[in-house]
Amino acid sequence: MERYDVAVVGGGMVGTAIGYGCATRGARVVILDEGDVAFRAARGNFGLVWGQSKGDGMPAYGAWTRKSIELWPELAERVSALAGRDVQYRRAGGLTFCLSEKELEDRRSFVRRRHNQGHDTVRVVDRKELEDLLPGCPLGPRVIGASYDPTDGHVDPLTLLRGLHAGLREAGGRHLPGAPVVSVDRIGSDYRIERADGTEVLAARIVVAAGIATTRIACMVGLDVPVRPVRGQNIVTERLAPILPLPASAIRQTGDGTIQIGVTNEEDGILHVPTTVDALSRMAARAIQVLPPLARARFVRTWAALRPMTPDGFPAYAESSTHPGCFAAVCHSGVTLAAVHAGPLAEAVLTGAMPDFARDLHPSRFAGMTPHVQAH
Repeated sequence: MERYDVAVVGGGMVGTAIGYGCATRGARVVILDEGDVAFRAARGNFGLVWGQSKGDGMPAYGAWTRKSIELWPELAERVSALAGRDVQYRRAGGLTFCLSEKELEDRRSFVRRRHNQGHDTVRVVDRKELEDLLPGCPLGPRVIGASYDPTDGHVDPLTLLRGLHAGLREAGGRHLPGAPVVSVDRIGSDYRIERADGTEVLAARIVVAAGIATTRIACMVGLDVPVRPVRGQNIVTERLAPILPLPASAIRQTGDGTIQIGVTNEEDGILHVPTTVDALSRMAARAIQVLPPLARARFVRTWAALRPMTPDGFPAYAESSTHPGCFAAVCHSGVTLAAVHAGPLAEAVLTGAMPDFARDLHPSRFAGMTPHVQAH
């Protein structure tokens, strides 16, 4: 068996960022991954680096998010070089459009709560301010305002994942896709991890960052981390001339000119990822209300993915009390939080000292909680 300092179970956005961060700090790292058969949330990521809606009701999550946004410019520069192409990180500000007086009033209430919780960069803008922010943008007549945060932005999530994997390899780490983990046993001061294909590795530390499989694997190291799958659907159009200067929640123009529309929050308890005409038509109809010229655009692709969601919708991080050196990390904001996962959280895995923000995000808070989805 090969021996590693850190074994990360899960090769998606969260696991790869943590593994990359550990490897660049000198640890010998292996990422164990099911491969392309996994219900990988990274496939469905919308690509936002987003703070305005993260942490309502959980200030620690808001602070953790703002820390990541602070670290993102450095990560973007490094990952672009590693990927061999621009990761297209642009912190130009971000919007959440409102199409009715009720939506606008609800957004005002939301922004007041965010200010009370320490997030004071987000504000509400009216139609006139929107037009000033988006010169030449053909907004539909139903768009009457939005929330706006100048610290928000977006990125190419697939290039980000590619760059993180490249950085892992450059730092001497290994990626072993191919089969799920079936057992974890203690062998002296190390842990033996066995996969369904018979592969075994030894590791001094383990990070379970396996998305919707986190609950099953985390219990092998004494951690109770409830996670359920939430399906998200996406649409992408043909390339268009510049039409939307700033990214928005549920609609953005990517660096290559396509318009991406999404993402739904659907729960049916079934592990599958089909798209549905009903959801796609609702998404398209709203997007056309925001940008009427989209009615003439051709859709190129639609797809769906399963995102891991905890009972309250916020991330969960923990070190096991029964298996020292074993951690779990789960969230549905893998892109936004990539910079802190590759930075402070990777450091915590190596030192055992969890960041202050992460302490309030321990899964012990779920005891007796009724599951529900936060609107993020």
